[in-house]
Amino acid sequence: MKNKLLLLLTFCILGSCVGSASKGVFGTGVSIALDPRSLGTQIDDSIMQKNLIARLTLKEKSYFLSIKTQVLDGHIILTGNVNNPEEKLQITKIAWETLGARSVKNDIKIKEKFSFKRSAKDVLITSQLKTAMILDREIKASNYNIDTYKKKIFIYGIAITPEERKKVINEAKNILDVEDVVASIFLVEDLRVQKN
Repeated sequence: MKNKLLLLLTFCILGSCVGSASKGVFGTGVSIALDPRSLGTQIDDSIMQKNLIARLTLKEKSYFLSIKTQVLDGHIILTGNVNNPEEKLQITKIAWETLGARSVKNDIKIKEKFSFKRSAKDVLITSQLKTAMILDREIKASNYNIDTYKKKIFIYGIAITPEERKKVINEAKNILDVEDVVASIFLVEDLRVQKN
């Protein structure tokens, strides 16, 4: 009985560390099976991301919903909206103070009046790019996250080859009404530790 209880406790603890096991996804939004990072790097990134989210939420509860974080191989990427430039700078400072941070890219925007038409257009652009990437067999679409804000596409992820990275960026640029593409795509060869 004691061994069963210990085993159950171990599963509960490990299950809470990996995020949503039902999705098969770590906190970084990249499928474990297809992620070229080592399992250790994926766990480190997930822990960094959860640590950063917790510290941002302690600073201001509204950041839990308004700020998105991505951590790829120690590189932190921030998106979302804040009320003023001081908040944006404070969030950047908190991100840099995260243990293990190698770089911080802050794509947070200052809030403006909500526009349903603009938001709908951004969702459409994101959907079109995701669909194009899924249909292209040379792109591992599950290795990328996409956000669109004011017709500007932000792409985060890991490319297997330089050609794949170029292809993803070209797909984004070819979508109707896109004004700019900001790509934070790392190559597998640039990662500290790769899956064997």
